[in-house]
Amino acid sequence: MIVAGLGFSSAATTDSLRAAFDQASVGQNIDALATVAEKRGHPALAEFAATTALPLHFIASADLAAQRTLTCSPRSRATYGTGSVAEASALAAAGPGARLSSPRQISGDRLATCAVAIGGQT
Repeated sequence: MIVAGLGFSSAATTDSLRAAFDQASVGQNIDALATVAEKRGHPALAEFAATTALPLHFIASADLAAQRTLTCSPRSRATYGTGSVAEASALAAAGPGARLSSPRQISGDRLATCAVAIGGQT
């Protein structure tokens, strides 16, 4: 399974999420989206997920902290215990043995990030 993980601020728009997703997912066939559970109900996330028609997985913040990320945002580390919500969400949702195929990419407005992970089991 190939999962696009999303991290974003409360001010993010659907366009913010789309921009980060488009950068991170180039050349990859994404099977699902994932983000931290606390983002459930965010209007831009709901709209973006609907436009992609991909399943959306919500990851508990405790599960994010268990993931090893390639990049580190001090704000993400302080809030969720992980260097990158996008990378950690993608890795957690892709399952055991997952690896990043695209590290965190940042939207032009700097309100959203996206990373892609490929599941370790095929």
